[in-house]
Amino acid sequence: MTQLKNDTFLRALLGQPVEYTPIWMMRQAGRYLPEYRATRSRAGSFMGLCTSPDYATEVTLQPLERFPLDAAILFSDILTVPDAMGLGLYFADGEGPKFERPLRDEAAVRALAVPALDKLSYVFDAVSSIRKALDGRVPLIGFSGSPFTLACYMIEGGGSDDFRHVKAMLYSRPELLHHILDVNARTVIDYLNAQIDAGAQAVQIFDTWGGALTQAAYREFSLAYMRQIVAGLKREVDGRRVPVIVFTKGGGQWLEEIAAIGADCVGLDWTTDLGAARARVGDKVALQGNFDPNALFAEPAAIEREVARILASYGAGSGHVFNLGHGISQHVKPEHAGALVEAVHRLSRPYHAAV
Repeated sequence: MTQLKNDTFLRALLGQPVEYTPIWMMRQAGRYLPEYRATRSRAGSFMGLCTSPDYATEVTLQPLERFPLDAAILFSDILTVPDAMGLGLYFADGEGPKFERPLRDEAAVRALAVPALDKLSYVFDAVSSIRKALDGRVPLIGFSGSPFTLACYMIEGGGSDDFRHVKAMLYSRPELLHHILDVNARTVIDYLNAQIDAGAQAVQIFDTWGGALTQAAYREFSLAYMRQIVAGLKREVDGRRVPVIVFTKGGGQWLEEIAAIGADCVGLDWTTDLGAARARVGDKVALQGNFDPNALFAEPAAIEREVARILASYGAGSGHVFNLGHGISQHVKPEHAGALVEAVHRLSRPYHAAV
């Protein structure tokens, strides 16, 4: 593989000295970009994009052509995993992802098994294609949903405001939920390791719905399974460490526990103070985040002020990857995303001046 021309992101994840704070954005390849919308139209559907390595490569690189981002992230979806398990993923217009066969009874849960990886070969082909197309420009991030977040969609049959079916199972039949989570965890280990084999240089676990749990339930039904995944991942390829990022939206109150599971970096949403988080974890892990995505609707001068505040909160030294506290909105103006990237690169350099 081509040698990396910009490894700032990987060095920051490992707490190594950098010249500036690196930045990438969750959902950086997405509907806020007109070129993405054009490609999606050609692909015919969202899954048409995901299942075509050529289209996935094209949209992964689109934000890098606009902005000097410090990492690319595989264009895919967390729900490709339960789709490979036979739950029948589809996307209803205006309603988001749905499953034809949600896990609502004991027989369906007991029948759940780790799928053959060849059902996800299009994802690994996309990773290889993207890595080749990047030609060492920046690192490539692979990803998966967390076992609990995947289970939420698998049991609810789609998105949910209250997770009534998941929580009913959690409290009434916890052994069934544990079976789902165990299958999911073993699948995610295989899935992420295959992404690493295909060329992913860092991986992120998205625990989007872990923050909906009580503290006791979070430890038992989310954190324990992410710990299992981190322990099962390949952490070095060709002499270079493959960093692991764990992101629980709404999980700032459990920061110390998340930092103890063995990941290299913990992602934070915008509700957690970055400076206080750094004081809490010290140099145990790097931190990623945590610009409020909706602040991108403000004018560039206001975006710059918020960037300055976040950088000052973290303070001097490495171990910070700038990101949004969640995904970028489809309604954000691309030039506002560009203003964010430019401000991070320019304003962060004094915090790394000793390098």
